[in-house]
Amino acid sequence: MNLIRAELERLGARRFVQLMVVLLVLAFGITAATTLAGSHRPSAAELADAQAQAAAERRNMEQIHDRCLANQRGNLPEEQSEDYFPADCSEVDPALRDRMPVAADYLNGVFTFANDARPLLYFLIAFLVLFGFLVGASYIGADLNSGGVVNLLLWRPRRMTVLGTKLGTLLGTVALVSVLASAAYLAAFWLIGQVAGQPGHLGGEFWSALGGIWGRGMVLVLLATAAGFAIATLGRHTSAALGALAAYAVVWELGARLVLEILDAPKPDQWMLSSYLGGWLTGRAEFWDDQACTNGYSGYCDGLYALTWAPSLAVLLGLTGALTVAAFALFRRRDLM
Repeated sequence: MNLIRAELERLGARRFVQLMVVLLVLAFGITAATTLAGSHRPSAAELADAQAQAAAERRNMEQIHDRCLANQRGNLPEEQSEDYFPADCSEVDPALRDRMPVAADYLNGVFTFANDARPLLYFLIAFLVLFGFLVGASYIGADLNSGGVVNLLLWRPRRMTVLGTKLGTLLGTVALVSVLASAAYLAAFWLIGQVAGQPGHLGGEFWSALGGIWGRGMVLVLLATAAGFAIATLGRHTSAALGALAAYAVVWELGARLVLEILDAPKPDQWMLSSYLGGWLTGRAEFWDDQACTNGYSGYCDGLYALTWAPSLAVLLGLTGALTVAAFALFRRRDLM
């Protein structure tokens, strides 16, 4: 317990960590203030007009579906049968849509929590992922570069225990900060929706879907934190993690993607880590394969393919686990002087 307490004090005393916390609060404050300034409570006339537009759009969707079914039965007038209709009318069936048009979709300058909570949560997760990666890298990188780890080992001469405690303390602290930040962030925007906008429809699966995104996001934050910690341990410096991140983004995500497109490689997105990040965070990410319909296909061809959460999580866990194991193995044998 003394080692854990010492690590918590060291982590909290880091100026870079304190700076990142300040930037976290500042970014969230600016986002909330901007949203509050750009929103207003809708008047009765605005609500009535938005409801009328939503109802008209729903009727139009139902009419399109009815005409599609009539066209399949051959009951559509000749002048209307020339309109385009999909072969499967379920594609335009309003009952099968994820959501129907609602009044909030037609309110301008009005913040609606039910509509905007998901993109706002994605922004939160992206910031926390960056926060965790940078804090994780600087926490161990500064200690290794300054000799703090050597001094700590003189007091507790067990390398694996020391490094494991550092990682555990880091993950626990980042998790706590992420939970508190998420609660304050979503509560602030919910309050804005109540007093200066519209709460929207919050029933049904809204909270369960939002909770699922948040849970997957928190896992991603912890994985990014562990990855930053591991890369900085391998490179013995914070800059090693930052350099590795920049090199991967430029060389692979940009350079290799361009080469794969030039070579007409099939499904190039499956080789990109960003694709698996999207697949995990959203639950299912769809991509288009340009080569799927070029080999003698005639007529309709579906070149879509998807990455779901399960293989995406396996890739992310495998990569983070490999980096962490390598970091611990190297730290055990490395000369730290």
